Amino acid sequence: MDKQQQIINAAAQSFSQYGYKATTMEQVAKIAQVGKGTVYLYFSNKEKLLKEIVRSLAVEMRMVADQHIQASEGFVERFDTALYAILQFREQHDLMVKLSLELNDFGTPIVKEVLDSFEQEICVYIADKVRLAIEKEEIRSCDPEITAFLMYKMYINLIHDWQKHHSPISRERAAALIRLYFIEGLQP
Repeated sequence: MDKQQQIINAAAQSFSQYGYKATTMEQVAKIAQVGKGTVYLYFSNKEKLLKEIVRSLAVEMRMVADQHIQASEGFVERFDTALYAILQFREQHDLMVKLSLELNDFGTPIVKEVLDSFEQEICVYIADKVRLAIEKEEIRSCDPEITAFLMYKMYINLIHDWQKHHSPISRERAAALIRLYFIEGLQP
C-alpha cells in the first residue's frame, strides 16, 4: 500500500472513532505510522483529507448499489434495490454514522458540507438511472434531477422519518408507494 492510501485509511479510522472535530493531523500520522510532514505532503489540511475520503466512499457506494441491481428488474425494483443498498452502506459504514452524529451534535460546517455532497452523489446516481429508464421507455420523459431528488427524499422519509411517529414501513411498502406516486400517479 502506498503512503497516500495509508494516510487515507488512517484518517478514515480516526474520523470513524473520534469524529472530524476531535481528529488531528498528528493522530492521523501516528495511526498511519508516518511523520506528520508526510501527511502534509499529500493533504494540506484535515478538510481536504475528509473530502477525499467521502469522495472515495461515493465511488464505493455506486459500485455497491450497481452490484445489487438485477437487469431483469423493472425500474421501481431497480430503484428500490439500489437505494436500499445505498442506505445499508451508509448505515453500516462507521465513518458515515460518526459524521451524521457529529453533524447532529455539533453542526460542524465541513461535516455538513461533505454529507450534503454525499447525498448529492446519491441523487446524481439516481438521476443517471432515471435517464436510462427514460431511454428504455420504462418511464415517460421527465427532469431526471428533480425526479431523482424527489424519489430519494420520499424514500428516505418513508423508511426513516415516517417511523418517528408511525409504525415502520417495509421496503416492499415503500417500493409500492414509489410505484403509486411516481409511476402510476393518483389519477384514476
